Amino acid sequence: MTTTVTSVEPYHEIVFDKDGEGPAGQADALAALARRGCTDLVVFTHGWNNTPSQAAGFFDRFFAPFPRVAGTSARLGYAGLVWPSIMFSDEQVPDYAAVAAAVPERATAVARLAELAEAEPADDASLAEFARLLRELAGVPDGPGLAAGSDVPGFLVGDPRAVYAMFADAHETATGAGAAELFGGDPVKRLWRGAKEALRQATYYTMKRRAGVVGERGLGPLLGELARKAPDVRVHLTGHSFGARLIAHALGGLPEGVRPVKSVTLLQGAFSHYAFADRVPYGSARAGSLPGLQARVDGPLVACHSRHDTALGIFYPLASRLARDDDALLGDDRRWWAVGHDGVQAVPGTSAVTLAAALHDGLPASGCVNVDAAAVVSEHSDICHQELARVVARAGRFA
Repeated sequence: MTTTVTSVEPYHEIVFDKDGEGPAGQADALAALARRGCTDLVVFTHGWNNTPSQAAGFFDRFFAPFPRVAGTSARLGYAGLVWPSIMFSDEQVPDYAAVAAAVPERATAVARLAELAEAEPADDASLAEFARLLRELAGVPDGPGLAAGSDVPGFLVGDPRAVYAMFADAHETATGAGAAELFGGDPVKRLWRGAKEALRQATYYTMKRRAGVVGERGLGPLLGELARKAPDVRVHLTGHSFGARLIAHALGGLPEGVRPVKSVTLLQGAFSHYAFADRVPYGSARAGSLPGLQARVDGPLVACHSRHDTALGIFYPLASRLARDDDALLGDDRRWWAVGHDGVQAVPGTSAVTLAAALHDGLPASGCVNVDAAAVVSEHSDICHQELARVVARAGRFA
């Protein structure tokens, strides 16, 4: 499906499926922008919870300020990257048909999840069945040793009643409302509201993995091919939420020695703030998931973050906790924070600036840079601002 973007031109759409496969000729189409005189290509991709038509509207709004903020020395081309992020609304009643359509191989499990969520049975057997179906939806197999799996979030393997109560707590914290106001004081309804949040997080977990695959197997190699066909084009990668994770993983998919990416801007990135660290703190000797990949950017890697983003400040840490971790679920446990919550962490030399300072004084020419964007970002999807377009322009040196 080709989306329509009217706010900027020249524009081209990039499309990948869940495995990072795309139609033939995408690199040729991007290289054609260079033949039209484009010196810089701004690539932007959406996050979780976007259909292609919704992504098109998002692209239109996000790109609209760029012609006004770009300097006269650069001629911009634009590309919106569409990938199959599952559609699952933030409303209390989930769109189960959309979930089933996004993961057709799990349609039977989704149908049963819908039945249980509608009936809201109070017995432990039903809660356990709901938990098992969540694991099936997320592609996490049952079996011995499951709870010890280092890459399986605890909410998928923990005690269902305890987990769903924790998600209900988080929902009350995020909304600022109490149980009586939200659930009429009914403990069973409260428990199933937590279960429905766990379902949202299971789809979230599935899309988190998918974003990495699309970036590494799809976008990274595509940019490598573009560099061969149009070596003078300067590429600037920008992504929102899981789209930020996608473009970060694209750095790992670049062919060795190829450096077309001149800047990266992560907008409310929904992945670990330790991703680029060579060593994760808290007594672990392991590295982050993307150690040192910021060095593949021939310019700065900028992480915009906001304390107003409750999706990343409350639900992301809760869902990202690993199995068998019994520390505090909410509060100041920094291990589970996202890069969109407080920026890149545990990477030596990382700079930290306010949005006003970034716009007034500019950004460093290389390395990781954290920009506190709370002055304009009021919630997770609130990124279509001229100020953030100016940050991208500052990072890419085309302001």
